[in-house]
Amino acid sequence: MQLLRRPGLRELALFAFAYLLYNAGRWATNGDVDLALSNARWLVEFQGGIGVERAVQHALDTPVVEWLLSHVYLAAQIVVLPAALLAFYRWRPAVYRPLRNTVIVTWMLALVVYALFPVAPPRLAGVGLTDWVSEQSAVALAGHSTMFYNPIAAVPSLHCGFAFALSVAGAAATTRPWLRALALLWGPLVALSTVATGNHFVFDVVAGLAVTLLGAVIAWTAQHPPRLHRHGFREATTVGS
Repeated sequence: MQLLRRPGLRELALFAFAYLLYNAGRWATNGDVDLALSNARWLVEFQGGIGVERAVQHALDTPVVEWLLSHVYLAAQIVVLPAALLAFYRWRPAVYRPLRNTVIVTWMLALVVYALFPVAPPRLAGVGLTDWVSEQSAVALAGHSTMFYNPIAAVPSLHCGFAFALSVAGAAATTRPWLRALALLWGPLVALSTVATGNHFVFDVVAGLAVTLLGAVIAWTAQHPPRLHRHGFREATTVGS
């Protein structure tokens, strides 16, 4: 417990606990593949087909772009997000705190959606989209690798939600216009990678943004609860009595 008195170690322990809880929840909701496939088919009908997803894969179907976007997809959550959080903690604490709270709250919100609405990603839904990541990287998103993640947790896309949150945080952390422009490009790039690699439908991207926005609002409200003005509270008390 003595070690947890150090702020950095407390933050690390908080994230480790939240991440383990999040992954335990994702693993626990990993079950009904048939339902996830059925939900994926419903989703395709709801969004009017996969014209956008198919067009994106077709337009970017070159080995170099496939390799690049596949590695953007892999790096977004396991490299870029942790590295950015660490950098913000060290150099931009005012930016770090709301981003940290948004990530943790959004993780918990997403678990509810995964449990209630499991959805297979396009690459597993049999809709004719190719699994670029498995083809272009050393990581195969199938077989034994599914022991480490829930393959039917496509909605919401936290890849996209967190990438856009990171874009906003990055833009807020600098005053240099070119750095702000680069930061704001990260969210769209990750969203493009999730669709192009066959890991998410457009619906998943929108859902990821919505859930992350809700997580940010909840986190901000918890950190800044509304306060009744003392004078107004006294007047209300007097009238009510």
